[in-house]
Amino acid sequence: MIATFLFRYARTAALAAALLAVSGFGSTVMAQSVAAMVNGEAITNFDIEQRIKLTKLTTQKAISRQEALEELIDDKLKVKEAKRYGLDMSSSDVDGAYGNMASRMRMNPEQLSKTLEGHGIRPETLKNRIKADMTWGNLVRGRFQSNLLVPEKDLAGIEPSDTKEGESFEYLVRPIVLIVPRGSPSSAIEARRKEAELLRSRIQSCDEAQSLFRSMRDAAIRDQLTKTSADLPPALRELLDKTPVGKLTPPEVTKQGVEMVALCSRKPTKADTPAKRAAREKIYNQKYEAKSKSYLQEVRKGAMIEIRK
Repeated sequence: MIATFLFRYARTAALAAALLAVSGFGSTVMAQSVAAMVNGEAITNFDIEQRIKLTKLTTQKAISRQEALEELIDDKLKVKEAKRYGLDMSSSDVDGAYGNMASRMRMNPEQLSKTLEGHGIRPETLKNRIKADMTWGNLVRGRFQSNLLVPEKDLAGIEPSDTKEGESFEYLVRPIVLIVPRGSPSSAIEARRKEAELLRSRIQSCDEAQSLFRSMRDAAIRDQLTKTSADLPPALRELLDKTPVGKLTPPEVTKQGVEMVALCSRKPTKADTPAKRAAREKIYNQKYEAKSKSYLQEVRKGAMIEIRK
């Protein structure tokens, strides 16, 4: 019975499609829905509407239909060009990047998807944008790596007049956490914070910290990490500069519990200072943007792009 119904439905649908094609109605609808063809791939009017909504949500700026179409054309070309060089992102790679973006927004992927859908945006719209941006970035940095390097001569004269700001240190640190279960009352958090302060006053070296915190319940001391001044945000860098070697930084309440950092060593280094790192990154980004723009223009010249009215 069900099989017979499905067969009849399929035959009816096929007949309807044939009638639409003969009448020209189906081809008209198809032509209206496709806004452009890029190397044989379609960009629909729906895609354009989605890009406009996504841009409005993420940048708080309204873009025109033409601007949205140009962005979508570029995205198609970027992915296609990257594939020529064997660069492609799998669905799992894209989902991972999507999840990381959600995490930075203090959401999980499902919450991010619901937020997008609440604004009339399909999650795939954002995922497609992520894929284009990441594959293109990998391609440009991979193909033109030597052109993007920033020589030391380009950084001459950028050090600040403040001597302290012009110095760079290498810090050997060990993060420590006194675990507080989620949902604990503020009294429990305060008790652990006071405990951390007491322990902090007792510790005189990283060896002592390791011995103590490894033996404690509901506490952990991480492996050693090496960071330079340029790796750290200003607030943490200033805190470590004020902390005596062998001591712990003041306790800070976080999602994990009460955290501190044991400073095992601090020594001068010739690595980039924060000012030099910032200058290097600025010049690198300028070079990247220029190369990315010129490369994309070349790709567009060799592409088959058909804009449909």
